[in-house]
Amino acid sequence: MREDSATCFFPSSEIVLFLFPLIHYTFVNLFPERLKFLLHRSIAMATEAILQRLITNPERLKDLVDKAKDVALQSGMVIRTKEKPNSSEVVTYYPFSLFPTPVPKAAFLQALAVQTHFNTLVDKISQDPDFLEEALASTIQADDFTAKLFDIYRHVQQEGRTQPIVVGLLRSDYMLDQGECRTSSLKQIEINTISVAGFGVIDRVPEVHRYLRTCNSVFIIGLTLFNQGNCKSFCRAVILFLFEDVQTSIINHRCMEKELCNRNIPVIRRKFEDVSRRGSLDDDKKLFVDGLEVAVVYYRTGYMPNHYTEQAWDARLMMERSLAVKLPDIGTQLAGTKKVQQVLSKPGVLEKFFPDQPRVVERIRATFAGLYTLDMGLEGDKTVEMALAAPDQFVLKPQREGGGNNIYGSDICQVLQQVKESTERTAYILMDKIQPTPVQNYMLRRDFPLQISNCDSELGVFGVYVRQGKDTVMNECVGHLLRTKSSEVSEGGLTTGICVVDSPLLL
Repeated sequence: MREDSATCFFPSSEIVLFLFPLIHYTFVNLFPERLKFLLHRSIAMATEAILQRLITNPERLKDLVDKAKDVALQSGMVIRTKEKPNSSEVVTYYPFSLFPTPVPKAAFLQALAVQTHFNTLVDKISQDPDFLEEALASTIQADDFTAKLFDIYRHVQQEGRTQPIVVGLLRSDYMLDQGECRTSSLKQIEINTISVAGFGVIDRVPEVHRYLRTCNSVFIIGLTLFNQGNCKSFCRAVILFLFEDVQTSIINHRCMEKELCNRNIPVIRRKFEDVSRRGSLDDDKKLFVDGLEVAVVYYRTGYMPNHYTEQAWDARLMMERSLAVKLPDIGTQLAGTKKVQQVLSKPGVLEKFFPDQPRVVERIRATFAGLYTLDMGLEGDKTVEMALAAPDQFVLKPQREGGGNNIYGSDICQVLQQVKESTERTAYILMDKIQPTPVQNYMLRRDFPLQISNCDSELGVFGVYVRQGKDTVMNECVGHLLRTKSSEVSEGGLTTGICVVDSPLLL
């Protein structure tokens, strides 16, 4: 047999991908888990082969990248530049992956299915002052920011809530942990309860990837590119957008404003200092800013200590005391702290919030990674020694949101050596480091060199709930966000510029 004729007996990378739907159906329905793994691996290998061909064909790669950037801009994937974050005179494309990332369909659907349970859990926690006080007792002694948030929460609880309506907009983030038996499991990284980012741009990513699928011939033909969701799902009766000084992502916020305006709902944008100087409560605790009554306060800031001055803290208290619906209210923000996440992983705690619902408890607990206390005492001492002995296996987490705050590797040892004998350590929790399987891709970012990278992805699932008094009137999963970063980088975050937006390629 001639050497070149051997290719007749082995399908090319493109043919493997083209035939994927039929092969996938056969394997998933007729064969055990090991063969499913082999099939998924073959798809990944075929994808890698195509990426390697692009490396060796720079003209085709450049053409594809140029098209991708143009389509991204055309579709509205736009962001302000770091040089001029408060001006729309100069914009660039929102960072994104050149190709979608393979995601096991079962894990994806698991994340969507459990979201309404997390919505319920966060809402119940926010209504339980005894639980929050007990869970955060050590943290508020060591972390001034969390303590100030809790002081506002305690003040409102003692005074009595004015507004019976509670609205939650959450995002639960996950990664796939690669087990020893080559099986992956969905593990929660955190749950975000304030200034949840990602909408506005997520609807556009599949559009770009579908275009690339077409212009790149049979690449990923027949595979499922799942729609990210719809910005309309996130838009409730928001009137006041509370924002920070740097507004790089304001164009994404405008998507929500547009939907609200389409419903004849007026929107105003203010900073903490504006509310402090020009905000007030009347005798009925209605909130007014610049003479306008505020129905809902939507926080796009307020999750980091540097967002606050003394005047800003006063403004936050005034808004929390007001009749306006808060998105989120202070209890919901506290429910999203890392310490609460760690306490929920302890035996018997989830059962407190879901009595007689073992299936719900099981589904939530299945997403938990290992979480460990650093409270003073024997258990916390064991956590310290465990982390110092194998720092690469863990992540040290402070009570912060927004990306760029976690501590990894040898830095864990440095921090813990300084605080291990002090109550300062209780400002942190320790979490198992999730070990995903890297996937190769190109990440398109302004002023970054174009190169193929080993990448890790993080799946975020959005949830919305509305409660009036004791009655839940809405509880839904309303979309998802896939973010991808280099495997060489530990930290993530869209606003930090480390991650790019992506779309899942369901296997």
